[in-house]
Amino acid sequence: MAELCPFHLAIPVTDLVAAEAFYCGLLGCGKGRTASRWTDLDFFGHQLTLHLVDDDGRNSATNPVDGDAVPSRHFGVVLNMGDWRALADRLEDAGCEFLISPRIRFAGEVGEQATLFLYDPSSNALEFKSFADPTQLFAT
Repeated sequence: MAELCPFHLAIPVTDLVAAEAFYCGLLGCGKGRTASRWTDLDFFGHQLTLHLVDDDGRNSATNPVDGDAVPSRHFGVVLNMGDWRALADRLEDAGCEFLISPRIRFAGEVGEQATLFLYDPSSNALEFKSFADPTQLFAT
């Protein structure tokens, strides 16, 4: 496998202050450069840029995945299992409303994974997942 390089993703947000509170306060992201209409964040070692927009441009399309309606437009990160459990516990303790609550998907199958989904304050869907066996990430 090639060396893992950080990705860059820019997403729209309708309230920069609320988005920064969610990503930095709740998820623990570090804050980088900022301007009046954007902020760079350290999203688990990757660069996430929040861009202030005047229209939320929501996309509600979903696809069925192992019994869940998964938003077709989402992003997230694959964590080690200990970090995933700690994040899931922190989100539950904070009273977060989950789109898909923390669970094990594809139990006993190739690609078995822990997953959870939630929306940020601007309705961007995020998925956090983990594999008990990290070699299953790209298994077919």
